[in-house]
Amino acid sequence: MLQQLIQELESQKNPEHAKNLQRFFKTKKGEYGEGDIFLGIKVPIQRKIANKYNLNLTDLQTLLDSKIHEHRLVALIILTKKYQKTKSKEIIDFYLKNTKNINNWDLVDLSAHKILGEYLLDKEKTILYTLAKSKNLWENRISIISTFAFINNNQFEDSLKLAKMLINHKHDLIHKAVGWMLREIGKKDQQILEDFLKKYYKKMPRTMLRYSIERFEEKKRQIYLNK
Repeated sequence: MLQQLIQELESQKNPEHAKNLQRFFKTKKGEYGEGDIFLGIKVPIQRKIANKYNLNLTDLQTLLDSKIHEHRLVALIILTKKYQKTKSKEIIDFYLKNTKNINNWDLVDLSAHKILGEYLLDKEKTILYTLAKSKNLWENRISIISTFAFINNNQFEDSLKLAKMLINHKHDLIHKAVGWMLREIGKKDQQILEDFLKKYYKKMPRTMLRYSIERFEEKKRQIYLNK
């Protein structure tokens, strides 16, 4: 089954689109996606292929170890589906063992809240704070994006604590992720978001602030941006 999936992905490759993706996901030397290889397959096609297969963790490990981005993305789609069916702690352990392979923002964003976040909804959340303190950019992003599951269940405390922890992070991808989660809190309860902003908006990187206030009325947005 694994080889069949790999062959099916290979049959869908698009070299021209792959070049565009290599640029978009910053794969040059020194960039955040350095060394990532793309086949050039659009995500809906990858999802369609992934939905045909129910691979075991050994085969998923092979895909996650691959330098080909689409291999890792398809593996995470399958893993997410497996977790949603089984709610297995084994899958959580597998996910955490593979954070080094969940190494671009799209891979984090399609999986973290649906696997780790969902699992931690009613559990102790120390692991997220450990990930937030990591020197690995992707573990930092996993920590905050996982809390999307909490926000969807009207639990905001950990998202806000992690936002505060990550407020001085150096990377734009974390600024965007934190701003996104703050914006999601604002959709649920704008007052809670504004209470956070009143304390921290002067310390927040501009991108983080812009993302967090994106849904505010223009007059209020400008007040925060121009203060």
